Amino acid sequence: MIGSRAFDEIWGHGSPDNPRAEFSALSSWMQSTESEEFERRLQSAEATFRQLGITFAVYGDKEASERIIPFDLVPRIFLADEWRRLSEGLIQRVRAINAFLNDIYGKREILKAGILPPELIFRNPQFRTEVAGIRPPHQVWAHICGIDLVRTGPDDFFVLEDNARTPSGVSYMLENREAMLRLCPELFREFRVAAVDSYPDMLHGTMRSVAPVGREADPVCVVLTPGHFNSAYYEHSYLADSMGIELVEPADLLVDDDVVYMRTIGGYVRVDVIYRRIDDDFLDPLVFRPDSMLGVPGIMAAYRAGNVTLINSPGNGIADDKAIYSYMPEIVRFYTGEEARLPNVETHRCREPDALGYVLDNMHELVVKLVDGSGGYGMLVGPASTREEIADFRKAVEAEPERYIAQPTLALSTVPTFTQSGIAPRHVDFRPFILTGKGKPQVVPGGLTRVALKEGSLVVNSSQGGGTKDSFVLLDDGAPVQRQSQSQGGEA
Repeated sequence: MIGSRAFDEIWGHGSPDNPRAEFSALSSWMQSTESEEFERRLQSAEATFRQLGITFAVYGDKEASERIIPFDLVPRIFLADEWRRLSEGLIQRVRAINAFLNDIYGKREILKAGILPPELIFRNPQFRTEVAGIRPPHQVWAHICGIDLVRTGPDDFFVLEDNARTPSGVSYMLENREAMLRLCPELFREFRVAAVDSYPDMLHGTMRSVAPVGREADPVCVVLTPGHFNSAYYEHSYLADSMGIELVEPADLLVDDDVVYMRTIGGYVRVDVIYRRIDDDFLDPLVFRPDSMLGVPGIMAAYRAGNVTLINSPGNGIADDKAIYSYMPEIVRFYTGEEARLPNVETHRCREPDALGYVLDNMHELVVKLVDGSGGYGMLVGPASTREEIADFRKAVEAEPERYIAQPTLALSTVPTFTQSGIAPRHVDFRPFILTGKGKPQVVPGGLTRVALKEGSLVVNSSQGGGTKDSFVLLDDGAPVQRQSQSQGGEA
C-alpha cells in the first residue's frame, strides 16, 4: 500500500513515539489531547465555517451541492530552512511563467528556438489570439499564482501543477489560521509561526502597483465576481472586504470610450485595476463567447488600450495546461538561464507515440490526467482503479492521446490527521501563493494544505472527499514573533 512506505512529515519513517526531533512537541500535543477534545474543537470550527458560509460546490450532487470543507486540527509544519528553499524555487518558477506568457503573446522567441513544438501552443484552446500583442503593466501576466507541490521525502519537493488563471483557496488558508488561533492557542506558544493575515494587504499592494500608466497615484481597485452562485463566492467577498475595496458583478460595470466605470450611488467612478474571478470565455461577449451573460462588453478593448489592468491577465490558461507543464524545466532554463530549483514530477506526454505506448502498457501503475482537467476530475489513479475503469480510460486515451499526460504514482508524504479511529497518517499536497506586481515576487508564508481524508487515498481535492489543514511556517530562531490577527488567549 502506498501509504505504508510514505514519508511522514512529523513522524519521519518512525512512529508517534519517535517523531522527527523538531516536532517532538507537536507529537506530544497529539498524544496528550483526548479524542473527545479533538472532536469538540472540530465541531466548533465546522460551526464557525458554516456560519460564515465557507462552502464549496459539488457539481452533479443534487443532495448536497454546497458543503463545508472538512478541516483538520493537526497542522502541517515547514521548517525555516525548508521554506527558504521552497520560496527561492517558487519565485524562479513564477518569473519564468511570466516571461513565457509575455513571450508567447509577443515575439515567441521560445518557438523560434525550437524549445516547444508550435502546435502545442497554436492548437491549444487556452491560447488566446485575442490578447496577442498586449503588454500589461510591468509585463506581469500572472499576478497571483498557486503552485501545487507534493513531497516524497525530507528534501524532495516536486511541482505537481501550475495555477496561473484564478487560483482559489486563499480564503481557506486565512480562515484555517483564524480557527487554529482560536481553538489551539497552545501551539502558537510552542512554535514561532509566521503570520498569514497580511495577505489581503499584500494583494491590495500588488493590485495598486500594476495600475495603468497615469493612474498610479490613487488607483481604484475592485474584485469582479460572477455572483453569489459561484462556488468561490465566499472567497471573492472575503478578499474584497479584507482589502476594503468594492466587490462588483458584471452589471455594476460599463465601458465607455475604452474606459471602465463602476456604477455607484454617487455616479460613475473610473475603475483602474480589476481582480477578475471570471474565466476568459465569459469575460467579454464582444471578444469571447457572445452568449455570455457574465461578461462586461468592451472590457477587452479597455484592456488593450491600456486603460485597465486585469488580474490575472486573460490568456494565462496556456501556462496552466498540463502539456505545457511537462516542458517547464526547459521553460525555466530558457528564460532564467538556470536549472529549475523545483523539479517537475516525471511526465509522459501521450501525444508522443513512444510515451503513449508506455502509458497504455502501464496504465495500472500510473496517474493519467486530462491536460485541461481540474478538481480531481478527468483523471485515473491506476493503482486505485478497477480493471473496468482502466479499460474505459484506455479507450479515451487511445481516441484522443493529445489530451492526456501520465505520471508515476508517487508516495506522497503524509501528515498525522484526526480520524474516527484516532490520529493516523493521511496524504497531503500543498498550494502556496505567490504575488507578483512591480518588483520582486512575494511568497505568502503559508498556504493551503489539502489532505486526502480517506485511508490510502491520493486524491486531496475537496470535491473528491478531501479536507484542509493549517500550514505553519516556522520563523528563524531569534526572529521577532509576528503579530497574529487574533488573540491567542483561548477559544472564543
